[in-house]
Amino acid sequence: MKVFKFGGASVKDANAVRNVSDILSLFDGEKITVVVSAMGKTTNKLEEVVNASANRDRKMYMALVDDLYDFHIKLLGELFLEKHYAIYNLIDDIFEKLRDRYSETFSDNYSFEYDQIVSLGEVISSHILAAFLFEKGHSAGWADARKLIRTNNLYQEGNVDWAKTEELINTRFLPAFKEFDIQVTQGFIGHTPEGFTTTLGREGSDYTAGIFAHCTNAESVTIWKDVPGMLNADPKWFDNTIKLDSISFKEAIELSYYGASVIHPKTIKPLQNKGIPLYVKSFINPQAEGTTIQASTAKDHLIPSFIFKMDQVLFSFTTKDFSFIVEENLSDIFNRLSSINAKINLMQNSALDFSILLDRSKVNPENIIELFKDSYTVKYNEGLELVTIRHYDQETLDRVTDNKDILLEQKTRQTARLVMKDKG
Repeated sequence: MKVFKFGGASVKDANAVRNVSDILSLFDGEKITVVVSAMGKTTNKLEEVVNASANRDRKMYMALVDDLYDFHIKLLGELFLEKHYAIYNLIDDIFEKLRDRYSETFSDNYSFEYDQIVSLGEVISSHILAAFLFEKGHSAGWADARKLIRTNNLYQEGNVDWAKTEELINTRFLPAFKEFDIQVTQGFIGHTPEGFTTTLGREGSDYTAGIFAHCTNAESVTIWKDVPGMLNADPKWFDNTIKLDSISFKEAIELSYYGASVIHPKTIKPLQNKGIPLYVKSFINPQAEGTTIQASTAKDHLIPSFIFKMDQVLFSFTTKDFSFIVEENLSDIFNRLSSINAKINLMQNSALDFSILLDRSKVNPENIIELFKDSYTVKYNEGLELVTIRHYDQETLDRVTDNKDILLEQKTRQTARLVMKDKG
């Protein structure tokens, strides 16, 4: 069996859904698990729905739900020539329940409410895709990930109960392949022991593909993207990008850790543990080779990879009594940062200073100063960029640092990390 994951861009409109059907036709007769994301920007819109509910803004809530309903009904009209198909009633029912949900009490647990509402994007898209595949003659069924992937009760970041999940997939999911060649299920979502819906973290559909592959001992996983494979840099920030034909699981984890956005960081481990190869391929040109991610590290060093994080803030903490930064200080600093859920992109310490780099979009510098003012002097620089280079050489360093001032630099044998700003 193969596992295919199609993201939001690959099912963003009717033509995209047709294209998924065409891709699956290339694998006629094979057993395939299809993991699908919400269509287009549906997840973002559902997050607005959650906020409208939390703010008790009924007018905004209903307007957002109506917009989403209109989007999906229009798409159905382009995919199905007549409205008598059962999929219309099914989608109507989901949206009617979503409208009714506003009248229920919004619980104190925002993350719980988030998961119950935002998960519907994947439920809707998977129903539509499964119905369309069946209409086009594929041997296709629908499977509910909310009954298959068991997590704990950590809403928005559910941790997988691997033993229970494997049991559920083997007893409730795999037997259906006797009836269907293709089973369409949802990325990003699972369920608690009590049956409440959880999500696996933003962009978690890749991870879902890894979970299904691990639990079914799949032949491979393919993530279908709007790029030809994994590139050595984001084209937004880097000219003349190069496709990586083959990299190791280790390299993929390193790139994900440093911020490469092609693959969700949690995806690799369950595949590596069972030696299941991962392919990143283009849904625009599905016959092209793409990128293969597997065990061998032989080709990792051949092409430097560049990861850019823009709009960074560099904070430096100094103790007010001018004492050394020691383990006790570091523990205190980390605890305070954890209390505001700050995610550190880079850190470095000297005898008297401890420096960290944070995303400006996720932190207010004045709040950081306020949080630490009792014990530390805090200074910061804004408008910075963090560049991480895997398998660097002097030529690549010279290229990215041209006309830049370097505020901080870290190097290991394989990785260079530079905090920079444009020369003024």
